[in-house]
Amino acid sequence: MASESSAERDRLAFYLTVTRAVMAAACLAFQLFLAPVGSHLVTAAMGVYALSSFFAVTKRFGFRGTWGRLTLCIDGVFFMVLASFGAPEAVWLAPLFYLYLLAAAVSMYGAREVALIAVACTLFFATNAHPGPQYVLRETILVASAFSVAYALQKSRLQKRVDELAERADQLRLAAETARESEQQRIAADFHDGPLQLMISFQMRLEILRKLFEKSREAGMEELAQLQEISRTLVRDLRTFVRTMRPLDVDGAGLSAATRRLVEEFQKESGIPITFVGGDRPFSAAPETCTDVLQMIREALNNVRKHAKATRVAVALEKVGKILEVSVDDNGVGFPFSGTYSLDELELLRMGPVSLKRRARSLGAEMLLESRPGRGAGLKLKIPI
Repeated sequence: MASESSAERDRLAFYLTVTRAVMAAACLAFQLFLAPVGSHLVTAAMGVYALSSFFAVTKRFGFRGTWGRLTLCIDGVFFMVLASFGAPEAVWLAPLFYLYLLAAAVSMYGAREVALIAVACTLFFATNAHPGPQYVLRETILVASAFSVAYALQKSRLQKRVDELAERADQLRLAAETARESEQQRIAADFHDGPLQLMISFQMRLEILRKLFEKSREAGMEELAQLQEISRTLVRDLRTFVRTMRPLDVDGAGLSAATRRLVEEFQKESGIPITFVGGDRPFSAAPETCTDVLQMIREALNNVRKHAKATRVAVALEKVGKILEVSVDDNGVGFPFSGTYSLDELELLRMGPVSLKRRARSLGAEMLLESRPGRGAGLKLKIPI
């Protein structure tokens, strides 16, 4: 993208350089054939300017840096000389050259350079008492200068906005990459702690089963029954894992219904009774926010199933003003720590589920995690929508 923009700028600079050379040659031709006899110095100056313009084309000198600004100033001085001392019959070339001058300033530079050229030329023609053709150009100079400055200011504002949007896009791209990496880490951790551990256990039990059958058929049959239970658990965990990989797509109007379906599936798979309380009235929220909220509830329930050893879970979802309040409570074993901690405290102490903390931070949510060892745990979120 940057290389394409630079190439377009180089092409535009080349076209402007060619235009200047053509106009300089035209001005010199009119001056040679139509100028008064006593204007040799002006004619010589125009000749030098025309030669330097053709030299700039052949060497591809563009409007870059200090050289470009110096070229712009020289063009401005040439315009003043042309309008003040050029052949009267060629006065129509002066406004064309001024339009070229403004176009070069607007295209290649910012509002400061445009204003400098416009103000300098306007003041020159307003204060110059030389009785030449410049008098008929004053109105043209004034109007063209005003429009060019206004356009340059608008262009500067738009360019600033484009730069801000580009920076924002880069930030979003970086955030998306970070989220993708974090999600990959979460998936790897979930798979390692769940299905993979069961597979390793299953493999070890198979080896034990083989040895038991060699010694005692009854002991082998008992071990085989345990392997069947591990197999059922493995299938259930794999189904749960696959379900957590499915994309979530929900808006504010369907968040309550989607949460209800989620808790029903959780109860069916885990066998843990679960109570859901949620407002049935739809509310307005960004689909991305609703998706993250539902994902957080799903992750909290998965943590309950894997670690809490709970026999009862309660999920509540309620909109209060512009805040969405979410809570997940269980009567399991709780976390190793005791007490209630905010998101900042959890991050400072490096406690609590990492994925939930990350999502809460990205949503700008308030998060409270209460741990009651031996009596359960509670997660409370206040999410601005």
